[in-house]
Amino acid sequence: MSFMSRAYGHPGTENSGPRAANRYDRAMMSGGPHRVAVLALPAVIPLELGIAAEIFGRDPHYRLSVCAEGRSASLPGSGLTVNTPAGLEGLKRADTLIIPGYEEADATVSTAVLDAIRAAHARGARLVSICTAAFALAAAGVLDDRPATTHWRWTAELQGRYPKIDVLPNRLFVDDGDILTSAGVTTGIDLCLHVVRRDFGSAAANTRARGLVAPPQRQGGQAQFIERLMPDASGDQLGPLRDWMLENLALPLDLGTLARRAHMSRRTLSRRFREETGVSPMAWLADARIDRAREILETTTEPVENIGRLTGLGAPVSVRAAFHRRIGISPKEYRAVWRGSSTSATATATVRHSPPDPNLGLSGPETIEDTGHTMPAG
Repeated sequence: MSFMSRAYGHPGTENSGPRAANRYDRAMMSGGPHRVAVLALPAVIPLELGIAAEIFGRDPHYRLSVCAEGRSASLPGSGLTVNTPAGLEGLKRADTLIIPGYEEADATVSTAVLDAIRAAHARGARLVSICTAAFALAAAGVLDDRPATTHWRWTAELQGRYPKIDVLPNRLFVDDGDILTSAGVTTGIDLCLHVVRRDFGSAAANTRARGLVAPPQRQGGQAQFIERLMPDASGDQLGPLRDWMLENLALPLDLGTLARRAHMSRRTLSRRFREETGVSPMAWLADARIDRAREILETTTEPVENIGRLTGLGAPVSVRAAFHRRIGISPKEYRAVWRGSSTSATATATVRHSPPDPNLGLSGPETIEDTGHTMPAG
């Protein structure tokens, strides 16, 4: 079996982790069904546990076992408990260890579990985390100096607690060879199907996708849906100005106008605004306008041609350029994703959460240029 190219790894490096191909290939060539252990930690998220069990438990290429420390794990909010005949000893022969996410990312993972994860990694097992389970891998130390992702709500927390990890917040999943991590909940489907595709080819993955009535493939490099692009503010001094900006997005605002409104020089405003939000006033304004456009597209039938006038993004070509730059798809495609329209062939596209463009000043409605660069919606 040829080892499929891992095109979703960390840009600028080889598409696999250290010695990953050799370590994993040894497991794949062991003969017999590929052994997959799903580790249910306390307060495991039921859907994520079910995703792994459904995809690998029904595929004849794999032999699935569900494991839990003490042979049981609670399911949050349901009053139910997972009981399994396999404890942590069930991880010892697994070729792939999958850890679904759990309710609280800051929950303490037991020493026994962390030791079991380290031991599995040391003997060459492939490690896969869904959502918050990246924190378990991080606590075990196996993500140090490697790229990884998790649910967008927790990416900053993961980076802050484990600075040695190269956290990629704008990915559905990251394939780093022998360690794979994914974002929240349903991206676990994307990652598990990617694993099947990597192991046994597209036909096998497509068969599982049809059974799930799921998109057969969403590229890991696509980004996660997020609530908004605007960063949270850590200070309140310029809060009234930001509120005023939100109320007047349709106006042709520029830095001078904002500075006069705040009774500050441009330089002082830029410095204090960045201190409170982490971005410049004009970058914040650009994202605020796109967020407002997203809200209109999600909740109304307002023609796309009017979006620029209502939000200050300008002419339709400028609106499309802004969406392609920050969201990764066109306004029409974005509406189709959120309103269930069948007119778009890209209804599985995801939001491109790229860093704010400091040059996206939006001093007037025609500031954004259509560069012609678009991002495939997948």
